[in-house]
Amino acid sequence: MILNIMQSFEHGGNIHKVLRESGDEHVEILDFSANINPIGPPHWFRPLLSSHLENLVHYPDPEYTQFIEAISEHSKVAGDRIVVGNGTTELLYLIARILPAQRALIPVPSYVDYVRAAKLGGLAVTPFFMSESLDFALDCAALSAEIRPGDLVIIATPNNPTGGIVDRDALLGLIGDYPKSYFLIDEAFLDFQEGAQSFADSAANVLTLNSMTKFYGVPGLRIGYAILPVPLAQLVRENLPPWTVNSLAHAFAIMALRDLDYQKMTREICRELRQELEKELGSFPQLKVYPAAANYLFVKILGRGDAADLAEFCLERGIMIRNCANYSGVDGSFFRIAVRTGKENRQLLAVLQDYFLRKKVTKAPKIKARSIMFQGTCSDAGKSILTAALCRILYQDGLRVAPFKAQNMSLNSFVTRQGHEMGRAQVVQAQAARLEPDSRMNPILLKPNSDTGSQVIVCGKPVGNMSVLEYNAYKPKVWEAVCDSYDALSAEFDVVVLEGAGSPGEVNLKADDIVNMKMARYAEAPVILVGDIDRGGVYASFVGIMEVLAEWERQLVAGFVVNKFRGQASLLAAAHSYVQLHTGKAVIGVVPYLHNLGLPEEDSVSFKKGSFNRQRAGEGVEIVVISLPHISNFTDIEPFLDEPDVSVRIVDKVSEIGNPQAIILPGSKNVIHDLHFLNSAGYIEKLAECRSQGCEIVGICGGYQMLGQAIKDPYGIESTHGQLPGLGYLPMETVIERDKNLTRKTGIHSSSGKKVFGYEIHHGISSIPFDPLLLFTDGTTCGLAGQGGKIWGSYLHGIFDSDEFRRWFIDRLRTSAGLQPIGRILAPYDLEGAFERLADQVRQSVDMDYVYRLLKI
Repeated sequence: MILNIMQSFEHGGNIHKVLRESGDEHVEILDFSANINPIGPPHWFRPLLSSHLENLVHYPDPEYTQFIEAISEHSKVAGDRIVVGNGTTELLYLIARILPAQRALIPVPSYVDYVRAAKLGGLAVTPFFMSESLDFALDCAALSAEIRPGDLVIIATPNNPTGGIVDRDALLGLIGDYPKSYFLIDEAFLDFQEGAQSFADSAANVLTLNSMTKFYGVPGLRIGYAILPVPLAQLVRENLPPWTVNSLAHAFAIMALRDLDYQKMTREICRELRQELEKELGSFPQLKVYPAAANYLFVKILGRGDAADLAEFCLERGIMIRNCANYSGVDGSFFRIAVRTGKENRQLLAVLQDYFLRKKVTKAPKIKARSIMFQGTCSDAGKSILTAALCRILYQDGLRVAPFKAQNMSLNSFVTRQGHEMGRAQVVQAQAARLEPDSRMNPILLKPNSDTGSQVIVCGKPVGNMSVLEYNAYKPKVWEAVCDSYDALSAEFDVVVLEGAGSPGEVNLKADDIVNMKMARYAEAPVILVGDIDRGGVYASFVGIMEVLAEWERQLVAGFVVNKFRGQASLLAAAHSYVQLHTGKAVIGVVPYLHNLGLPEEDSVSFKKGSFNRQRAGEGVEIVVISLPHISNFTDIEPFLDEPDVSVRIVDKVSEIGNPQAIILPGSKNVIHDLHFLNSAGYIEKLAECRSQGCEIVGICGGYQMLGQAIKDPYGIESTHGQLPGLGYLPMETVIERDKNLTRKTGIHSSSGKKVFGYEIHHGISSIPFDPLLLFTDGTTCGLAGQGGKIWGSYLHGIFDSDEFRRWFIDRLRTSAGLQPIGRILAPYDLEGAFERLADQVRQSVDMDYVYRLLKI
């Protein structure tokens, strides 16, 4: 008899059985059959449990003192009425066994375990059928006619599966009319209803069950409680085994009951998601959706619908719904679905649409691009390079691929053909994908111009300078631009490879994040976490970051890549096993340290660490670059790095300058501040000394402005100083204007006749009193030279990318140093070879089959 009862009942949420029967326990299933909070557990869930692991060496408090105190505080009920259990299921079955009742009267449809628990407790079971014509609302007057003294009446509010709420006044009246009957009110989903009032302690014959696993998103933790009349509470405690609530569940429950912010957020989000899903389902003429107050919906397929057939159809497409055929009081046309995230709800709706329209010819939906994202354990972990590598690999494999980074904080920028400014790293990634750079690939660019503020570039155009607080307040508008840009790219390409920023584990920044996990969730992108083993602590970083991620964020992480490894990868096997054991995620690749790759650096971290320094043996020339506090577009120097007769040194101290053949003053995002720095740090005297010795001094953009007589900032764009004298090397003045000049240029260097090309990004307008240095094809000019060409500068970023001009410049330095000019190009500045080498190495080092499975290609 018991065996038959057990075999005839089934629950939603048995995803383990489905996976076993599928033959592939790794297949992805979206479970709409279990009614669990779609936002997942509170953000403190994992760290709290982690901090209590050490308590597992002790038995839990058998009296659950703190837990009961928290329930009492939460429910405003005395502690002697409260009994806690290993989920309310345990309490339900025990109450049915020990309560002095003769019969269970159960309005149906309802939770199937009510009947099972009653029968196992030796009670006769009488169903009370709620009317479909009343949308299965409980008719208390009709129920009254069925109640007898000594009955156990089991009622759920909200009802499961219908989601309906019982009229409180009517039910209280019914309870008062039958003081010799017991009313067990299951409030498992009551917390989802805003302003709901519990029936706990409302009458001497009322028992309530309160599950915590659904509302707080922890069904595997098993925790709940009952509020009972004092004699019954004591009887239940006497019949419970000790320690049914473990230490971790105990600690979790205490904190959960006191987290009012999470409770409020859950109700608001679930209400919005439910209403949206209910509206969309209501647009299907084949369906009737019943009014609901919880986090699930009860639905009927009209016209002799077959919920079992629909459930099978959905399961074949990776979605589980709850076929309600085994609920008493309904036929095989009903099903129940949980309210999940917006993305997941849309996936369900698409499958339902397919089901109902499968026999009709419909227009194929527009397919959104596949996506994948690289995030890092820190800055300079290698996210940008690996994004570029995957772009080139996918391009090689015949896919249309585009890079995307929602927000980049960098002083290395570029100007597109449309005159839009974007981060240099995304430009390189676009080149890896053989695409023309597009500001949609980097819709938000932040260019720091002080310790606490940045110029904000949105969709390629500056919108102003903002402090951190101002920018955070502006972020809702920024997020719209990010989503629009991503959607536009996604509609045009097969795959979008996203890059994060910094680390998703930076808990001080997560609340305002738009570039890491929030973006991954929007793009529906699995995340590969990249760690730099060369700086140490990579495995601790993997584990630590996973520990501070919220549960929904952890679900997005698909694996790890160890980057910049020097040695034999097989030696890391034990560490990889440890990481997988601790996080449940695998290391999918070990990328070696790639020396002199030949690709532009992603940000100033590598530059400041000296990655641009090149010391050549044998005869050659030396170029020194001054590392300004607000240096920008330092990639202007990169074309020199492969030149065999050029040594490059980056200096941040006057004493390090030495006696080079040339000194380059690079671009600056805050020219006036950096000019102050040159003055205060003693660079002015050293520059004058080098100049007198024949050293060539070159200024690019901000460095060019410094070479003049004065810099004026009447609108306070960069500084509050207003005006500052320049170095006085060139007879010009610069005024910082409000409008920003963003343009691509091609032309001729007037002194050499060599072709130059690049882009301009500047607010400053500089006067040119005599012949300009650069003559552009659009008729404009730029730049100035003095002292026989020994002092010169221009606004043109990328001027040294031109192989012919760069070799001419180097040969001129050679001549000044008493060396013979070479007269031919020795190191063409071409990124194609570097992209191919990078792609080959990463393809060999990373499990590309797994990457393609993530992309579902």
